[in-house]
Formats: sequence, structure tokens, C-alpha cells
Amino acid sequence: MKDNLFTTELEIIGINPFVFVPEDILKTIFEVSGREKSPIPVKGTVNGLEYKQNLMRYLGEWRLYINLIMLKNSPKRIGEIIEVSIEYDDSDRSIPIHPKLDQAIKEDPITLHNFESLIPSRKLELVRYINNLKTEESIQRNIDKIIRHLKGEIDFFGKRIN
Repeated sequence: MKDNLFTTELEIIGINPFVFVPEDILKTIFEVSGREKSPIPVKGTVNGLEYKQNLMRYLGEWRLYINLIMLKNSPKRIGEIIEVSIEYDDSDRSIPIHPKLDQAIKEDPITLHNFESLIPSRKLELVRYINNLKTEESIQRNIDKIIRHLKGEIDFFGKRIN
């Protein structure tokens, strides 16, 4: 990992703190991952603290966005020199679907078809939403809402579709 260690200035684009990754390190990540399209899953350290993140290409440049989990108060630290290590992360990052949501979707062919037709990011959003709920009551209430949404009865915020 020493080869992938560098110091750099924390910059910002819009509201997003980021760093540029040196070309030689990018080249290594492209070779190891077999990819040159974003997002590329990476892991490493920022000032010694471990992170998992995606390497993103935006406006023709590859950037590693530095969020608040990776670096405390990162938006307030623009211009600071930080130490970053980075490497390709080949670990499984898939998020399992909640068993009750999975069962509810599979009970109706229309619901299953509509769920499978969603773009991947929308599916992930629904799965993550249910997985982050704490009580069985809220899980079931929101699964019911998702099923009604997938059947075309309501929009996701619970309003009836005319």
C-alpha cells in the first residue's frame, strides 16, 4: 500500500471536498480493476483512518471525494494538506434485500416485473431505505407503501395517483 500513499491538497467543487489522485496511482487502479469508467470502488486511508469510497470521474477528471466520515469537518478544511492511500477494492458491496420486502415483491408478478424494471440506483434506494428502518412496524408499513408504489397505486411519498 506504500506505493499508493500520497499527500495532496484538499480541494472543493460545489459543496464536495475532493482530492486528485496522481496519474501513476490511477493507472495502477485501472490495471488492477480492469476498468476505466466510474464509479470504481476503492479503499484506503485518509490521515491514517480507513475508508471505503468510489473513485469518480467528473468533468474529465478523476476525483476521490472526501466526505465527513473520511475526514472530520472536511468542508471546513479546504486547502489543508492531507495524507491519502488508495487501492482498488474488490470486496462485495452489495446490500441484501430485506427478506420481507423480497417476499412481498415476489408475491405479485406485476410488482416483481415493475421492481425488476427499475434502474439499479432506484432499486438500491428502496432496499437501503427498508434496511435502515428499526422497528418491525415501520418496516412493514413501508414495505406496504413500496408494494403499492410498484403496483402504480401511489407515488413513493404515499399520494394517490389519479
